[in-house]
Parts: sequence; C-alpha cells; structure tokens
Amino acid sequence: MKLLVIGAGGRMGRMLVKAVDAEPQTRLSGALERAGAPGLGQDPGTLAGVGAAGLAITDDLETALVGADGILDFTAPEATLAMARIAGERGLVHIIGTTGFTPDQFAALREVSRGARVVQSGNMSLGVNLLASLVRRAARSLGADWDIEVLEMHHRMKVDAPSGTALLLGEAAASGRGIDLGAHSVRSRDGQTGARPVGDIGFATLRGGTVIGDHSVIFAGEGERIELAHRAEDRGLFARGAIRAALWVRDQPPGYYTMSDVLGLAD
Repeated sequence: MKLLVIGAGGRMGRMLVKAVDAEPQTRLSGALERAGAPGLGQDPGTLAGVGAAGLAITDDLETALVGADGILDFTAPEATLAMARIAGERGLVHIIGTTGFTPDQFAALREVSRGARVVQSGNMSLGVNLLASLVRRAARSLGADWDIEVLEMHHRMKVDAPSGTALLLGEAAASGRGIDLGAHSVRSRDGQTGARPVGDIGFATLRGGTVIGDHSVIFAGEGERIELAHRAEDRGLFARGAIRAALWVRDQPPGYYTMSDVLGLAD
C-alpha cells in the first residue's frame, strides 16, 4: 500500500515515515510539508533515521499525491479539512490523527470526505481505544450518581485542550450514559462553583515537560472510586496504529470509520 505522509518533516511525521518503513505491506510514496517548512527538499527516510526513501519532502501537493493509495494526516484541523476534500474526490484512504476540531469542523469533515475511506480518531493506539470501550461500558453500568472526571497530561508544546484523547474518552462516557457530551461537559472550574451537578462529565488538563500522554477516567461514587488509565510511553504507538488503520480500511467500502471499527471494539 502506497502512503503519503503529511507533515513529514515534523516529529509525528517522522514517526509515521518510520512506521511505513517498518511495515512490509506499506511503502512511502510521498512526503508533504507546508511552504517554508525546515525539512523541504530532504529525503524523509533519511530525516526519520531509516535510510533513504528515494524521494524528497515537497510542498507541492500534486507531486506528493502521485501514486498514493492513502494519506496519513496528523496535522491541523484546517489542513486536514482541505486534504479530506481531495481524498473524497479521488477515493483515497485518509487516516486522520489530527485533534482540536470544533463540532462544525467535525461535521464538515464527514461531509467533504464522502467517497473516501476515512479512519478518524483522537488517538490511534490500541490501548486507548480499548480504554474507551471500557469507559463506555462502565458508564452504562454505573448510575448517574457516580461522578465522572477525565484527567489528562501532555507535554508543554501541546496546543489544544482538552486533548483529542480526553474528548474521545469523554464521548465514550457520554455514549455509555446516553447523553450529549456538549450539554454535560465541564471544561474548567474556578472560584465559587457550587456543588457538582449530577450527571456532568468533568475535564482537567495538565501540561508540562515531555509527557507523551497520560489519561485517566475516574468514576467516583459514595465511599468508593474506580480509575481507568492509560500511559503512552512511545509516540511510535500512534504511528503504528495509523498503519494498522490504513491496511484495514483499504478493503472497506467508502465511509467514515473510527479506531473502534478497526479494532473490532464498536458496540
């Protein structure tokens, strides 16, 4: 499977190039960067430390797309939306690990990517998606008198909060309870907030150091507490998940999928 990596000169892009190189069923067909990016003109394989790939990172989209079966995209919402339109028009696989979408952008993404085979997730790891499945089941089993809090920590350079993974976990909890997360979500607390409303799902965000990603979902009841957690220790796990998603979805009909579909966890 021939794959184009978007943002190939960045930290996550280099991880994706390494993952493509490590998987016998995939080959790097193109590497794209924004105009003026530091990695332009360099060989993405050499930059990623896996040996020359025999091509150069370019800012020309048409050049990068030549021969591609799919796109690996961990960039920014606006760039991903633009790429989704192209994937939809050309019937390509589009693997989206981008986070920070607004609800309107999510709706637009699903609309413009019709015709593509899309896998989108706030986190591509097996462990996080299994965690989300467990959170959904726990929320379904426990009553509304159990308070739910989502706690996450990332490195100091992360630009969006809550993280895409925290929102994925919050959505899992809301789905388990049959409620709308937007209507029952508390993103910050400051000052005299009063008692905690029954049924809300709270989020707490920590930033610092080089933390790749720590996430916990706390179910707090009367006299007892359940904590479900995941710790990411290697950023490469997200890239490996993206490759798994690409290989799975290429044999599926055009549509919008998540990692729960890829891993058989959807219920």
